[in-house]
Amino acid sequence: MAVATSWCKPSPFLGLKFSSRSVKLQSQKFMESPIQESKINALFWGARKSMEPLQVDSSLGQFTLTGSDSENITVNRAQPKLITVSVVSSISEIASSEWDACSLDATGAEKFNPFLTHAFLSSLEDSGSAVKETGWMPRHIIAKDEGDNVVGVIPLYLKSHSYGEFVFDHSWADAYYSYGSRYYPKLQCCVPFTPVTGPRILVRNTPFKDEVFDVLVSAMKDFTAKSQISSLHITFPTEKEWLKCSEKGFLQRIGLQYHWKNRNYKNFDEFLMDMKQSKRKNIRQERKKITSQNLIMKRLRGYEIKSRHWDSFYKFYRNTTDNKWGSPYLTREFFHQIGSKMGDQVLLVVAEEGDELVAGALNLIGGDTLFGRLWGCQPRSYYPSLHFEACYYQAIEAAIELNLKTVEAGAQGEHKIHRGYLPVTTYSSHFLLDEGFRKAIEDFLIRESSQVKLVIKLLHESGPFKEGIL
Repeated sequence: MAVATSWCKPSPFLGLKFSSRSVKLQSQKFMESPIQESKINALFWGARKSMEPLQVDSSLGQFTLTGSDSENITVNRAQPKLITVSVVSSISEIASSEWDACSLDATGAEKFNPFLTHAFLSSLEDSGSAVKETGWMPRHIIAKDEGDNVVGVIPLYLKSHSYGEFVFDHSWADAYYSYGSRYYPKLQCCVPFTPVTGPRILVRNTPFKDEVFDVLVSAMKDFTAKSQISSLHITFPTEKEWLKCSEKGFLQRIGLQYHWKNRNYKNFDEFLMDMKQSKRKNIRQERKKITSQNLIMKRLRGYEIKSRHWDSFYKFYRNTTDNKWGSPYLTREFFHQIGSKMGDQVLLVVAEEGDELVAGALNLIGGDTLFGRLWGCQPRSYYPSLHFEACYYQAIEAAIELNLKTVEAGAQGEHKIHRGYLPVTTYSSHFLLDEGFRKAIEDFLIRESSQVKLVIKLLHESGPFKEGIL
């Protein structure tokens, strides 16, 4: 760790004055009055992609549950239930059957989420993709009853950076560092590298489930304080979880993504007929470019995906990350592992030119949703409209064939709107220990949320569908 002394003004993002080590909010806007420069001792913690494990007790305590009368379940309140909550450093310490039972109960079969499965999360760890060396140290929380049965789990990671999360807090980290405070490491409750909404506190469907949920959230907060780290972040939870966490002291943040909705279409042309004429014409022209380039599109599932496909797709993935100055966290082994572990839940769209694979798009299949995740093509190759075909149009066709309600095509991308993907709200919850920073960030999030809501409204009003199509 290096220590640097510098002269700087308080961050206009936060709008704060500092007195000694405390943080005080300004009562007026930042620019209304001059602010005296103050001396800051800033701490620079070096490389953020590795960290030393925090030496904390794995036990987070025992809790007595009394049960509830929700969902018409009668509980004998004379027999309270004791659960034990602890932290594990690898998902391999939890049986896949027990983890998946919690995940399935949390989503229900109709909303099955493949990213919450033991198979997907263990592939991230076993392949070296989400591990300490990449700045993702597993710190999963597990709750067990007196019979050693798992009644709840939380996918949780100790992070030394903010990459691979898709909810951006880099400016928060910069503000912390500017005032000599440490933002990293932090705790992140999420699915690594995956901006997909789903439950984050995975609880078995028992008479005690509401209490187990409350205990697990409290345990996460206690773990944050016990570890003496800056903050705890829950990204892409369900709206229900987001609202519950707000009641427990978390700050609320919203974002947006673009999703396609299946209105019981029988085929792709029927979907196109709901589009405005100009949008429909543009899509047809883009799709014609694929055949004119002698490209063949294929959708492969399960056993149809061979090792050669994964090796090629890994090259495509690396080409994408290299071109976008990204970090290739996912290893070659990760793709092979999800192929072998997840079977028909994996849908790989590939483009062939002759006998050669030239591009691909990775999707996972959920209970009612097709999740588009990654795209890539051959280095130094350019095929007009192939990205739109592989990622968006093939996904729509697959969703119609599989009778799925939604296609989630990943984060960002306003260009998706013209291709039938409309904005939806996403959620995140943030718990910060420092009260001064907490208040400043809360004020920022209120302003940010009003802007995001306005953008969503305007994008819907200028959408690509005919009038009356919701």
